[in-house]
Parts: sequence; C-alpha cells; structure tokens
Amino acid sequence: MNGEITQENLYLLLPGKVTDTSVILAREKNEGILEAMLEFYHSETYKKLEKEETKMWHYGPVALSEEFEERG
Repeated sequence: MNGEITQENLYLLLPGKVTDTSVILAREKNEGILEAMLEFYHSETYKKLEKEETKMWHYGPVALSEEFEERG
C-alpha cells in the first residue's frame, strides 16, 4: 500500500474528521454532538470534504469548523 489518498479510500478519513469537527461545533453552539454531527453531514462543507480533489481532507477540525461557520 502506497499511502496515497484517493477518492476510493478517502472514506477512511471522514469519520474522524466529522467527529472532531462536530465536537467543536457542538461546543460553540451549545448543542448536542449528534445534532452538530447531523448538521455537519448535511452541509456544503461536508459535500466538499468528501471530494478528494478539493484537498479539504488536509484540513484539521478547527479549519473545518471555521469553513462550516463561514459557508455552511
């Protein structure tokens, strides 16, 4: 295995990114983690995150939460 991130294996990174980002969003919005997670999964930010060509998988949870707050 070469360790290269492709569209076919990107799904392996997404749960951790979503969880960490949702924790930040829940804290900022004073809501439950499940609500924050569902909101994030339905956002434009997540739609971009799940496409390898955007390279948003490089972003950490703080950057993803900021992107979410700016663009939804």
